[in-house]
Amino acid sequence: MTQHYALPTKGGQNTLFSPLDGTSTIPRRRPWRVVASTAAGLLALLLLACQLSGMRIVGHIKLQEPIKKDWKWSEIEPSKSLQWHRCYNNTYDCARLDVPMDWLSPSDDAHERVVLAVIRLRATELDDYKGPIFFNPGGPGGSGVYALIDRGALLQTIAGKNHDIISFDPRGIGTSVPRIECWDSPEKTRLWALQDVGVVNSHPGVIFDAYARATAFSEACERNMNSSGLLSHISTASHARDMLEILHQTGQEKLKYWGFSYGTILGGVFAAMYPDKVERLVSDGNVDYREWHLQTHINFLRDTDKVMEAFYVYCHKAGPSGCDFYASTPAAIEERLTHLLARIKKYPIIVPVTESGPDMPQLVTWSHLKRLISAALYRPIFMFKKFAEVLKALEDGDGIPFYHLINSEDSAPPICSIKAIPPNVPRLEEGNDHAFPAILCADAPPMEDTVEEFAAFVDKLIEVSSTAGDVNALFRLACIGRKIRPKWRYPGPFSGNTSHPILYVANIADNISPLISARNNSEGFPGSVVLVQNSYGHTSLSAASSCTAGYIKSYFQNGTLPEPGTTCEPDYYPFEDMSRAGDELSMISHKLPGMKWNLEPMLAI
Repeated sequence: MTQHYALPTKGGQNTLFSPLDGTSTIPRRRPWRVVASTAAGLLALLLLACQLSGMRIVGHIKLQEPIKKDWKWSEIEPSKSLQWHRCYNNTYDCARLDVPMDWLSPSDDAHERVVLAVIRLRATELDDYKGPIFFNPGGPGGSGVYALIDRGALLQTIAGKNHDIISFDPRGIGTSVPRIECWDSPEKTRLWALQDVGVVNSHPGVIFDAYARATAFSEACERNMNSSGLLSHISTASHARDMLEILHQTGQEKLKYWGFSYGTILGGVFAAMYPDKVERLVSDGNVDYREWHLQTHINFLRDTDKVMEAFYVYCHKAGPSGCDFYASTPAAIEERLTHLLARIKKYPIIVPVTESGPDMPQLVTWSHLKRLISAALYRPIFMFKKFAEVLKALEDGDGIPFYHLINSEDSAPPICSIKAIPPNVPRLEEGNDHAFPAILCADAPPMEDTVEEFAAFVDKLIEVSSTAGDVNALFRLACIGRKIRPKWRYPGPFSGNTSHPILYVANIADNISPLISARNNSEGFPGSVVLVQNSYGHTSLSAASSCTAGYIKSYFQNGTLPEPGTTCEPDYYPFEDMSRAGDELSMISHKLPGMKWNLEPMLAI
């Protein structure tokens, strides 16, 4: 899951996804965001891919090459057959595939069709060509087009350059149209996000504000989207059927697939619906199939506090020279953070106007710090050292390092200068916040919690994870007030005798998709194996491992599965010096989630 939170950027404006059309240069990748607002805020806290009222985490890595501005997706004529066109500096192939909005009752009426944007990175080693591997980056709401441009070459390095890598923007997202857009202008999107009420237990009564806000967003989204009919056809079952159509259009009968976070839900639903169509399937950073579709959302935080404990342990191991928040024992570091949280709840830190800081005063509140803590757990190797520096500065009353961590150089433009974008125009973007709740709620039963029932759920979630249960409680709020039900929803069973056994990959402790989820998912698919990586964070790629990469390559190349019980060590551990990580494989942990996505207020499953 991808998560997103909300923290204010320079000038106090919210930094949501930059609206880009096909003519724009792709911006630096935002490794993850956390939106703590409404439905958007409900995303994975992420992956997922951030906000003070809309928070960004810096440290982004630029795309491998800039994209020319003289090409648009709209130049490709949609077709009912897959017609490839060279695109993006002639490095990729792009296509726009016209498919039924309603797969159960297909129609040729233009208003009952969707156009999927599909992208391919061709294999370069053709002597032993092995066909395409499909890839989904997570979310739901993550753009497969953006992710493949950003990370496709790295995935191909692992899986083998004798494979094409194919991805697509799922219906409703990015360059696929019609799009899921709950507000009719970017300006309204920004203004709504600025009304973030904070973490649900930040102060007495906030939980009631959050409940009402979620209800208002759900009603507005359904009202504004009602005319398109898309919300009735947005469940994962429809996405899986879309993927099957793309597969057949490429001339393939069986699927090779690699999914992360929510991408494991898409892969699992596909495998359950079409088990005879699965040739290879890697499920990495597993969301529990049943929990997702039953809308329970309790066990997904089972390992979250273990990742937090890893911060205390590795910080202590790094010593005072390696970790700015060091104390004499791991328990003493935990106590130090507890004291900081208690103090900042009463006395928020003022970030003053400075040359290197904001151009107007800003606050670092308890909610902001709690969201940062939750976000840091997605990628410990990349984040823990910076996180410790920020904690020490906050302890000293200095909010500037916090401000720099959550703000990027490309701050959002003033609200009054935002350009209107015509609806349902293909738009290259990292992801779509509004798609997360739409797809989540389409997959789940109707949500009818009263505010009192939701408050009881929050208490239960905090019992599971004191570190991030309160921050992640918005997950359940996503569906409050939603009335539109999917015409096609796959409720299970999540099992099947696939043509080739599935490879599940899981960290020893994943903050949003625990190891037990991989084991639960594996039980339904005979012969499948769970490969455990002895690292922390969201998905195995939050900590690059040559061992894990080797097993994944062998699986895609010849179908070899690791022995049950196999464990891989990561190449690096938190607080270690990453300057020696020069090879492409070791840099993968900087390019792939823990995803952004799942940094939506629920950070991107």
